[in-house]
Amino acid sequence: MVFLIAVLIATLFVAWGALMPETMTAATQSMLGFTISHFGWFYLLTVFGFLLFAIYLAFGRFGSIRLGGEDAEPQFSRLSWFSMLFAAGMGIGLVFWGAAEPLAHYATPPVGEALTPDAARNALRFTFFHWGLHPWAIYSVMGLAIAYFSFNRNLPVLISEAFRPLFGQRVTGGLGRAIDVLAVLATACGVVTSLGLGTLQIAGGLRNLFGLPDSDLLHVVIILVALGAALLSSLTGVERGIKWLSNANVALALLLLAFVVACGPTLFIVESLTTTVGSYLHNLVGMSLRLTPFSQGTWVADWTLFYWAWWITWAPFVGIFIARVSKGRTIREFVMGVLLAPTVVSFIWFAAFGGTALHQQMFGGVDLLAVQANDYSETLFALFRQLPLHHIASGLALVLIACFFVTSADSATFVLGMLSARGNHNPPARTKLIWGAVMAAMAIVLLFTGGLKALQTLSIVAALPFAVVMVGLCVALFKALNEDDRAQQLRERERRHAVDRLLRQEATSGETPT
Repeated sequence: MVFLIAVLIATLFVAWGALMPETMTAATQSMLGFTISHFGWFYLLTVFGFLLFAIYLAFGRFGSIRLGGEDAEPQFSRLSWFSMLFAAGMGIGLVFWGAAEPLAHYATPPVGEALTPDAARNALRFTFFHWGLHPWAIYSVMGLAIAYFSFNRNLPVLISEAFRPLFGQRVTGGLGRAIDVLAVLATACGVVTSLGLGTLQIAGGLRNLFGLPDSDLLHVVIILVALGAALLSSLTGVERGIKWLSNANVALALLLLAFVVACGPTLFIVESLTTTVGSYLHNLVGMSLRLTPFSQGTWVADWTLFYWAWWITWAPFVGIFIARVSKGRTIREFVMGVLLAPTVVSFIWFAAFGGTALHQQMFGGVDLLAVQANDYSETLFALFRQLPLHHIASGLALVLIACFFVTSADSATFVLGMLSARGNHNPPARTKLIWGAVMAAMAIVLLFTGGLKALQTLSIVAALPFAVVMVGLCVALFKALNEDDRAQQLRERERRHAVDRLLRQEATSGETPT
């Protein structure tokens, strides 16, 4: 039922965009305006709440609980575990926005005057904010809930099953099906947004390296080839295709990062990283709750709300995926690993790429903003043209984007297959193939009807109902942890009382205590 309903809704969306693109664009823009004007505050409070809740879980009384029980052992090494969650969680976005976002904030800052040193400092700080602790808090809450109910309570890997402490047997009926349908649709929308960004970036790389003209046909070919490769990889399972691709992604990303740090303005990058991390930590709470009701500006909606919505739509996909590969880790290890390791790498990444782009714009006599005004996907390759071995770097970046594209689509078809097959850890190949085709069609329709803006609109609108689901998920997880903790304390007290009684009996009988 979940599979049929979700596929039907997604198919109707594709048909709507294909047959009546103007009507679909107008309707989604109207929904976007309503969502931002009425529920922007809800996005900000919710995501900040997820961060506080994740920190509480890591350092509170539940932190020592092991996913899968006391005797569970991790299935993957920490390096492979980190590689898979990082590649699934950030991937294409890091490459697409690495240089482009700081430049955009420098030209149109959230506060103060544009094109000034203060604007550059704020540009990096808000970029760190969008890619730092908050998105990974969303993923950690979702992933932990799924992992705990799956491994510690032996329930199917479904979002609806995590609500059993709140709704009991009703999760097996219409309420549970509605939750799972929302999770499937949110996942599809989030992944399609990322695939659309990847398509635009790959097209930009092919244009820069080989002179291929940008066209709708090129976008279609990129989507079909990449999703075909992803489906082939997905059929091999997590232990082979997804694991290998994730490790290759991290290796390529670190190589490209080392190249930019070494060949770019190294000292400027290091100093930018240091000062921006300090500024980020100092202003974390203020940025987390920042709206503009007095100035009526659109910057928060265009950037922060888009990112928060995008991460929420990715939450079922990334959360279920990292839960699948995290058995055997304690809650503290899980939360700290998911929160800190990817955040640190993201900070270094944006300091390198964003810092280099800002340095070229401010001190290098290169007008990257003029390039970016034409096409965001051109920014990265324009940056490489100012560095040595730029053809090799551009080629490496293109390969990395393609690998991230395949990994995201690969992991997404796997997770959508699980959600559509009642939590089956090895979903049928037919289900994964159908979801691959549906996501390809959705990405093509969105790119044809509005490009980057259409992708952003889809994320923000689709995230709202699922954000409500995630709030309920946090309540259900806390209730379950609290119940199990009390039950464990009761068992410990009963065991101690039993031992005390045995010792008293042996002492009374004069026997040597055992």
